[in-house]
Amino acid sequence: MITTVSPGAGRNACPYLYGEEAAAVAQVLEVGQYGHTDITEEFERRIAAFLGVPDAVAVMSGTAALHTALLAAEVGPGHEVVVPSMTFCATVQAILAVGASPVFVDVDPATLCVTDRLVMDAVTDRTRAVMPVLFGGRAIDFSCIRKELAARDIAIVEDAAHAFGSRNGARRVGATGDLTCFSFGPIKNLTCGQGGVVIPRGRVEAASLRRIRMLGVVQSQAERARTTRCAVEGFGLRYQMSGINAAIGLAQLPHFEKTETTRRSLWRAYRRALAGLNGVRLVDVDPDRSVPHLSQVRIPHRDEVHARMKARGIDVGVHYPPNHLQPAFAEWRRDLPSTEQVGREILTLPFHQHLTETDIDQVVTALGQALKTVGATSCARS
Repeated sequence: MITTVSPGAGRNACPYLYGEEAAAVAQVLEVGQYGHTDITEEFERRIAAFLGVPDAVAVMSGTAALHTALLAAEVGPGHEVVVPSMTFCATVQAILAVGASPVFVDVDPATLCVTDRLVMDAVTDRTRAVMPVLFGGRAIDFSCIRKELAARDIAIVEDAAHAFGSRNGARRVGATGDLTCFSFGPIKNLTCGQGGVVIPRGRVEAASLRRIRMLGVVQSQAERARTTRCAVEGFGLRYQMSGINAAIGLAQLPHFEKTETTRRSLWRAYRRALAGLNGVRLVDVDPDRSVPHLSQVRIPHRDEVHARMKARGIDVGVHYPPNHLQPAFAEWRRDLPSTEQVGREILTLPFHQHLTETDIDQVVTALGQALKTVGATSCARS
């Protein structure tokens, strides 16, 4: 029996810092320019170079990235956005924020991602965008329907909050030509403390994104400092990323190769350790191409197992309760059998860069013991 839980197993997710972030923030504080500065713009250039794209627009959060991207794609009242129910509620809230309606679709239970057919079956004359969620970091190949969607003036807005650094073929996610939204929150593969980035589809869209994230103002901060002109040319929000957050990201980015290697190694260690447990299905993130963000299993008696592992100090979680079953989104509820089945079975295991393979063995041992105990209790009741 396990009597002591390691610190790694006792946290479901937590940030990983490389030791240079504090000095980077201190330098920003010393200069005294805390808002959107040239440091933010340098972060945008570095992200664009890393992804191999012409431009990147930094905003204050992943949710802000989704909201801004939908606005730039001219999604609004009367429009529909096709979106998987299996995602964090922020994805759906961004759709509602622009006045559009979510059309929830099912997912492939093996990956928790949508497929091109599931998306196309939900498209109507009111569809203005589709929003695939790159769940757990797994890239989605929409190449076979991209032309069809473009012909119908339907934007692809990728929710890649989990997938910074993952690849779609030879290219990084974000370099496929779609509007792509990243999150750099505290526990993401790359963190800014809080922040996000939108990858635009061209110069016009990049300008629109920058105008929206700066309250509709078209001049840059440097231009406004040089002149008396300040033109507000459209709707906007205060969504720009601060120099403090950008400094954290700039300190993290040079270490991303290590992040990528470590997270893949840890996910594969889970796959090996879980191989001997009957009735446990590991959600596939395709670690050869992805930078894994989560380690998740589908199991019987999920709620009972969750409670037993929590009682042992193993910090398991549920990512995510299906959105079409949430009270706030009841208006758009529909039958999604795969999502509902997965929603009853999914369990998120501790996954972060502080873990060791010993921690993983401990988590999996505890999972096996919980399943055995719950299974025996269930048989006794029947």
